[in-house]
Amino acid sequence: MVQNNWEDNQASQGNGLESLVYRSNLLGSDRSVANWGGGNTSSKTIEKDFKGEDIEVMWVKGSGSDLATMKAHNFTGLKLEDIKPLMEKEDMSDEEMVNYLAHCMIDAKHPRSSIETLLHAFLPYKHVDHTHPDAIISIACADNGKEVAKEIYGDRFVWVPYIRPGFKLSKMIAEGVKENPNAELVIMEKHGLVTWGDTSKSSYEKTIAIIQEAEAYIEKKAKEKALFGGNKFDSLKVEDRENIFAQILPLIRGQVSQQNKMLVTYNDDESVLNFVNSENAPSLSQIGAACPDHLVHTKRVPLFIDWEPSVDNLEGLKEKIKNGLAKYEEEYIAYFERNKNEGDELVEAVPRVLLIPGLGMINTGKSWTAANVSESLYHRAISVMRGSTSLGEFVSLSESESYGVEYWPLELYKLSLAPAEAEYSRQVAFVTGGAGGIGTATCYRLVSEGAHVVIADINKEGAVELAENINKQFGENRAYAVKMDVTSEAEVQASIQKSVLKYGGIDLLVNNAGLASSSPFEETTMDQWNLNINVLVTGYFLVAREVFKLMKSQEIGGNMVFIGSKNSIYAGKNAAAYSTAKAAEVHLARTIAADGGELGIRVNSVLPDAVIRGSKIWDSSWKKERASSYGIGTDDLEAHYRKRTILNVNILPEDIAEAIAYLGSSKAAKTTGCMVTVDGGVAAAFTR
Repeated sequence: MVQNNWEDNQASQGNGLESLVYRSNLLGSDRSVANWGGGNTSSKTIEKDFKGEDIEVMWVKGSGSDLATMKAHNFTGLKLEDIKPLMEKEDMSDEEMVNYLAHCMIDAKHPRSSIETLLHAFLPYKHVDHTHPDAIISIACADNGKEVAKEIYGDRFVWVPYIRPGFKLSKMIAEGVKENPNAELVIMEKHGLVTWGDTSKSSYEKTIAIIQEAEAYIEKKAKEKALFGGNKFDSLKVEDRENIFAQILPLIRGQVSQQNKMLVTYNDDESVLNFVNSENAPSLSQIGAACPDHLVHTKRVPLFIDWEPSVDNLEGLKEKIKNGLAKYEEEYIAYFERNKNEGDELVEAVPRVLLIPGLGMINTGKSWTAANVSESLYHRAISVMRGSTSLGEFVSLSESESYGVEYWPLELYKLSLAPAEAEYSRQVAFVTGGAGGIGTATCYRLVSEGAHVVIADINKEGAVELAENINKQFGENRAYAVKMDVTSEAEVQASIQKSVLKYGGIDLLVNNAGLASSSPFEETTMDQWNLNINVLVTGYFLVAREVFKLMKSQEIGGNMVFIGSKNSIYAGKNAAAYSTAKAAEVHLARTIAADGGELGIRVNSVLPDAVIRGSKIWDSSWKKERASSYGIGTDDLEAHYRKRTILNVNILPEDIAEAIAYLGSSKAAKTTGCMVTVDGGVAAAFTR
């Protein structure tokens, strides 16, 4: 049950903009009250205009923001005196409304106001909240919803038939409230809730109280019915579910990424499993969206895979997934063609939600965040279907109504507010030695270009710290840390599987894990020899082999970049083990390039020299050993390496990261089997 979480000592004094921010964040923090990105709030205050005169201003949520996280700058201030005359109009198109409201803004720098601005303006209350609580939408999406609302609220509610947000809906709500002097709430059929108050606190408390009444009624009714028609299948064990997800997520990712790459995630919590394992899930899931706000992120219906976990095997599941995705695409294109308007452009004809008995839910999106939004919203849909079927029958928007919302220019506008996609948007990079100097620079470089990165390192603490720093700067789950020893086949395979379970697959492998040793040839021990070969050759082989298999299963190509060395082609003094391993490493890369070409898998190498700053290798005995081999002190080593280059420069981790970013990008789409030197120009290492 939702809770009243208002705390006077946390709320801002008064009922101005800061109090509105607090109230909005409080409502949005509970997703059973307000969908991600959905709902809107407002407050009417007195402000000074640019002339210093008092004017009545309505602060309303700006388009494209989220109640849970929005701040003062995400609200729009509008001059209420300019809006009130609109109530006298009979009708107004969306375009007219948006253009008119743009002229009412008190500051042109404010964001475009909410689609439902007039809903707030037309109601004669200081504070108005529009939310999408699960319990209220359960009533709004029940075939007997209006009768249920009357049982709960008596004459305290106004019921508004479904109509898409805009001028007409706003006017209908205002007129309905005006005609009912006892009204405390508005239920918008198949849509949501509107409440209000004289203060910010009273408006919030009214919203919570109204929801609690509905929840108590629904829970009482739910006890009288079998959930979703009763259980039909049993869930597989957690370990078995993970193993199957690891097998099917790359397959799904490849199938849904034929036009635009997608990340793929999964969820198998109890509420999801209760639904997908139920008798009625196949039919219920295909009725339609539980709320208009869901449509852009979840599409009208999910793909339900008719799989019997106790009977069908994994290969059978894979076949049903392929056939299901193909059929979904065909049906979605037909849906688009039946309903399209002039100028509409087809968005990806792939599901955002897949449901599989015994396993759970799979979600797709252009990023982890986007996939997480579809997951979050479908959790809300499951909750609504639970409520509606406890009260009566679950109903949804018609096909044409659904299309109208999904391709509504004002909804698509909100999506357009997202940052432009970059070179590595929609891609996942797996970086070995990710917590080291080159690895760290590479992770930051790739994430800055839109990538999600898996930081794989034997130093787990370093990898976790780097992931936390990246996520603080670039957003939740843009980086993910795994502990991995590249010489352990089991750890490599486990780390790849963890990456798949996190993001659905891998697009770019940066094979970067490293170490080095130096000694006169005759003093080179078997331990030194084996260590270099195990890490720099066998380790690179193991990681590349597992990622190669994954990329092959995705069927969307991929990229690998091996971090070699100037020593890959130049026999460095007192470095037999290291130089030999590095030479083998880059030749391994070329052999993989030869095998991967027909699969669209490119493999290239970067050959650095003496990347001292930020390097974990150079913090080891290697620095002292290399200085000794040149007969100089360790403090003189950086200058020594700089002076021997043609360009008289030192090589930094960021220089290597730049080369990696280039080779993995579309700019190098026709380059494979290549070695790129980043060494400042060491003449002795020129390729011949």
